[in-house]
Amino acid sequence: MIEQLFGSKTRVKLLQLFYSNPNRSFYVREITRKIDEQINSVRRELSNLLSIGIIVSENTNNKVYYEVNQKYEYFDPLQQIFGGGVTKKAAKPTTAQDIEDQAVQDDLKSVGHIDLAVYTGQFTRDETAGIDLLIVGEVNRNALQKYVDELEAKENKSIRYSVMSLPDFQYRQQIRDRFAVAISQSKKQIIVDVHNLLEE
Repeated sequence: MIEQLFGSKTRVKLLQLFYSNPNRSFYVREITRKIDEQINSVRRELSNLLSIGIIVSENTNNKVYYEVNQKYEYFDPLQQIFGGGVTKKAAKPTTAQDIEDQAVQDDLKSVGHIDLAVYTGQFTRDETAGIDLLIVGEVNRNALQKYVDELEAKENKSIRYSVMSLPDFQYRQQIRDRFAVAISQSKKQIIVDVHNLLEE
């Protein structure tokens, strides 16, 4: 039904991907892999979304990256339709992106008790914090290393990560430590935030 409303299955999948990851940018092959659609139809729909203004693009290191345009006049209603997802405590995952987000959260559970997990750096093309992944909580270091190795293989990139305990991170926030401030000000995608540590 939603495909009929929005014209194509590929377009709907793209909107779900972009609105579920409002601070992440993706290049074409990455998008094609994530939504499991043909590259030609992905390129065509990206071109359509760009011309409307729903997404924006930027060329970095000879790759064109796409992300949702948060200044688009209908960003909020579209976010409600396509953003959905586990962060809003949905009863169950409904879109492909919800299922992927849930899978990330499930994978992280094997690492230990996670209070905060954040993508930044390469994931959002913002080097403010100097890392790509922050994990806060009580973790098993070996399980975390395995998780990062698998993530590097999946994303096809080397990932810089930092891990610390909840009291340590909260103390850093309290004294406005440079790293904690950089994380809060960076462009990021929050995967888990049990205590609303990074609530705007």
